[in-house]
This record gives sequence, C-alpha cells and structure tokens, in this order.
Amino acid sequence: MTSNANLQQRRVAAVPRGVGNAYAIYAESAKGAEITDVEGKRHIDFAGGIAVMNTGHGHPKIIKAVKDQLDKFSHTCFQVNPYESYIRLAERLNKLAPGNTPKKTIFLTTGAEAVENAVKIARSYTKRSGIIAFSGAFHGRTLMGMALTGKVAPYKTGFGPFPSDVFHVPFPDPALNDGGAQSLKILETMFKADIGPDNVAAIIIEPVQGEGGFNVVPFEFMRALREICTKHGIMFIVDEIQTGFARTGKMFAHEHSGIEADMITVAKSLAGGFPLSGVIGKAEIMDGPAAGGLGGTYGGSPIGCAAANAVLDVMEEENLIERANVIGKQMKERLNDMKKRNSFGNRIDGIRGLGAMVACDVVKADGSPDADLTKAITQKAGENGLILLSCGVNANTLRFLMPLVAEEALINEGFDILEKTMAQAIEGAAKVA
Repeated sequence: MTSNANLQQRRVAAVPRGVGNAYAIYAESAKGAEITDVEGKRHIDFAGGIAVMNTGHGHPKIIKAVKDQLDKFSHTCFQVNPYESYIRLAERLNKLAPGNTPKKTIFLTTGAEAVENAVKIARSYTKRSGIIAFSGAFHGRTLMGMALTGKVAPYKTGFGPFPSDVFHVPFPDPALNDGGAQSLKILETMFKADIGPDNVAAIIIEPVQGEGGFNVVPFEFMRALREICTKHGIMFIVDEIQTGFARTGKMFAHEHSGIEADMITVAKSLAGGFPLSGVIGKAEIMDGPAAGGLGGTYGGSPIGCAAANAVLDVMEEENLIERANVIGKQMKERLNDMKKRNSFGNRIDGIRGLGAMVACDVVKADGSPDADLTKAITQKAGENGLILLSCGVNANTLRFLMPLVAEEALINEGFDILEKTMAQAIEGAAKVA
C-alpha cells in the first residue's frame, strides 16, 4: 500500500528541497472542500490550493467543460491557430473588470507571468522604467516577481541580483489607523529622493496582501494611489491573483475601494485548478506593445480557457460572491468566539479580512508574534484532518481560504478541529517551556 511516509521518502530523493511542502500529506482525490489522502484519510480543506479552488475541487460543470475541450483539441498555440474560447473569456473579463474604460485581456499561464507582462506593458506604454511596490508584498518567484516582492526569506534568499529600478514603500501600518497617510508621505519623499514620478512606469499593489499576512489596503489609500497615478501618468497595477474571483465578496477586491485600475493581474481561481493567468487592462494601454511583443507557447491554453468560462458560469449560477460574504461572517464569528475564551483567547489577535479572505494572528501572552506556535498549529491541524496555511511577515498569521462551495456544517467542523488543534499546540508548547 502506498503511504504518506513512503511518498515523502521518494519526494525527498527526487524533488529539490527548494520546493517546500506545507504537509507530507499526499492527495489521492478531492471533492468540494474535502481532500482524501493516499491512506484514505479525509481532510477538510481550508487552503483551497492557495486560493485556487474557489469553485471547489472537481466541480462537475468545470470537469465537463474540460473533457469536452479535450475531445476537440488540447493545444494549437493561440498565436498560431487562435480559438473562440480565448476570445469569449477575454470579452467576459473585460466586462467584469471595474470601470467604464474599454478593456482588453491577454492570457498567460502563471501568476508570476501575468505580473511580468503587466510590467512589460506598463514600461512599453509609458516609455519609463521605474516600478514601485510595497513591503510585505508577494508578486511571484521569477526575477522580476522576486524584485517586486517585499519579503526576503525565503523568496529572495540567494537568488540576486534582481532587476533594477524597483522601489518599495512601506505597506500601510494597521496599528497607525491613519488610512495609509504615513506611507503616502514616504512615497512623496521617494519621488524627491530616489526616483521622480516622471520616471515611474507603474505602482503595483495587492488590495489584500496574500503572503504578507492578509492585510487589507485601506480604501482611502487605494483611492489616493489612483489619484497619484493619474496625476503623474503612472500605471496603477492591481494584483488580484489571490484576491480575485469572488474571494473577498466582490468579483475583484479593489471594487471595495471604488477605483478603476489601469491593469489587473489575475490567475489562481480564474480556471478552477487549471493553469491560466491573465492581464486585464485599459484597451489603449494594453495595445502599447508592438505585435509579437506579448505571448507565450502555452498562454491561454484551450483547456484553461474552457475551464475558466465554466468557472464564471458557476460563480454566477451559484452566487459565490454572496456566498463569500456569508462564509466570511461565519469565520469571523467563530474566531471572535475563540478569542473570548480564557483557554486560548490571549493567543488570537488581529482578526481581519474581506469576504471569505480571513486571517488572524497567533501571538504570545504579551501580544508579540508567535511563529513557533503558529507552525505547531498548522502541523497539528494536518494530523487532525484540517489543511491550514500560515503566512505573514512574522510567520504568525493563520489564513483561511476554503472553497466557496463549502457548506456551513463543514466549515464549523473545520473550526471545531482548529479549536482542538490550538488547545493541543498550546499545551504542547507549555510542556516544552
């Protein structure tokens, strides 16, 4: 019989250590918001493949769309023999993107590739080179993605040098409760000391930081950035790779702030588990690069486009945007209830999020970040049948990204496991101390 332990031994021997694994739990099958491992154990999925499975594992409509496409063809390369599903998906996303400005969309394969192409388009359109990102940001693992990412370990360690003309502004500090005013002052200082705004091609930001800790960008800060970009002719790129497609209770998270981006990078839940990413942008900007300047062999694969068109159908038919708000309310209620309890209430802090993109911090009794306890909780959760991820600059944030098709009872079961797990982890930490 194949076991998790046996597969882990083979994995260590065959796969580089640089590819990390949250768990040595090997999936055999998955459905909805549940994963069954190779040993037959059921796990509730609070990770969703890192925000990829908003429509759930194995949704029958998405699977059917992919099977139907496979019966027709699996690849031609859109740049050689294009196909209707790519155009139809682009048309749909152009309509869904916030704002009234006409849009165009290019499809690629990975989130990092979408970010790379957004930067290329911004530089081509503006004839400028500078790019501004934020501390704690995550924009991918390519060289440009790492340059934009605002966290060194583990993403940048040993991989430099990185592309030049990339600058970082501190992400708005929630503790200041100033709507990002301090960050705006630092940005203005940067314009005077490091790079003039007339040399900046783009500012890129996640409307809710992903790896950085599920920190929500203040809406007024997003609006201020929009005004600054408009004033100086800077492209405003909103990275919706983790936040997009109903996760935050809107189709796109920056809808909460009421702004229109110049470009939006998308991936993850766009195609329900099939590799597909894209850049949606204002038509004039997207037409900046010359013909042949954009593309990729597998970009906008027919399989991915078929899946993504089905994903958009499912989101509309099953009202997953509203479902995200319901799930988010349920999660926050459970976390706040846990926080009130004497058994581990002083270890939970900073409950936050938009829609079903929710997180909390794990802290020590004095309120400082507790990365060790966070790691113990996630590992013990796996043992108890709950797939749970951490994140954050201080590695002490628990993030919740269950599929939006998860039923109320299943979510409550998952939180019951979390409560049990936290109690065990805190007890274990006390024994060690």
